[in-house]
Amino acid sequence: MTDLLEVTDAGLYCPAGGFWVDPWRSVPRAVITHAHADHARSGSDRYLCAAPGKLVMRSRLGGSVPIDTLRYGESTTFNGVTVSLHPAGHVLGSAQVRVEHEGQVWVVSGDYKTAPDPTCAPFEPVRCDVFITESTFGLPIYRWPAPDTIAAEINAWWRANQAEGKTSVLLAYALGKAQRLAAMVDPSIGPIHGHGAVMKLVRAYRDSGVRLPPIDAVPARAKHVGQGRALVIAPPSVAGSGWLRVFGEVAVAQASGWMTVRGIRRRRGFGKGFVVSDHADFPGLVAAVEATGARRVLVTHGSSEAFARFLRGRGLEADVLATRFTGEQPDRDDAGDAGDDDSVGAEGAHETEGSDPDAGPAVDPADRGELS
Repeated sequence: MTDLLEVTDAGLYCPAGGFWVDPWRSVPRAVITHAHADHARSGSDRYLCAAPGKLVMRSRLGGSVPIDTLRYGESTTFNGVTVSLHPAGHVLGSAQVRVEHEGQVWVVSGDYKTAPDPTCAPFEPVRCDVFITESTFGLPIYRWPAPDTIAAEINAWWRANQAEGKTSVLLAYALGKAQRLAAMVDPSIGPIHGHGAVMKLVRAYRDSGVRLPPIDAVPARAKHVGQGRALVIAPPSVAGSGWLRVFGEVAVAQASGWMTVRGIRRRRGFGKGFVVSDHADFPGLVAAVEATGARRVLVTHGSSEAFARFLRGRGLEADVLATRFTGEQPDRDDAGDAGDDDSVGAEGAHETEGSDPDAGPAVDPADRGELS
């Protein structure tokens, strides 16, 4: 039986339907899982995304390119191929793409997480024959603490910094994670400020109906913002930059799933790191695959070979699918964020033409863990 989806020079293509899922080159019709820049690239003629994510998509793509939407669970048809979008739990408007044609059902996960998040719809398993899954954190060492535990840790860090007269700077991707962190923390501790790249997406979230605490933009050329009391949420690109001088003495921490790994924490040089990711941890990936009922699984980006090997050991037909998706990266920003009027923008590449998108970051042997 012919595969329903195939990888082409432009991306993941459905020949029967004449559309691409998260293409990395300009195409006539793009079905988009979510608005991170390694999945939603500008230049295509027409886009389709989940309705909750339309304003976020518009803020990332700009211009007046047509963006069609589907409600979660609603379907449309392209040349006899049925397409529907289902919650992925990754960021606002993130979706899994279900594709059905001539008795075959494929699901493209995009990026997803199974942990609760008040700023987006929760992940919903979708039954299918073939499941294309990410594996950003596809090693057993990656197991996320409960969100309440992490929130308590961040709040305690913020209070301790206040006691020392330091402004707390929390580094996180501007789309998704920044808004989730703002919703997690206790706003009664002090004021919350956002980098221009963060505020652009905060506006899109609020306009989409997501409730967030008060967050103030950092004024251009401001001095002495925060007064040693504030929490500032900014993209990782500001680390070590002159942009931080406006806050006086600061304590800097990063929120990332990569903070699990000692070597990455050392390399980034932060005094504090919080294990927060908008991707599924290893148990979440395994549970998501099992819930689909798929007998064939194609694994893309992250620890793809290791995770595919693990799935084969559990009796599934599992292979690596080479793509240009990258997921969360330990040393890069979420590509495509605009810096607005700030002296340091949030631009950063998820991947480049010459990179190996499925290699994943180097992990110390002591941190790797065993797949069994």
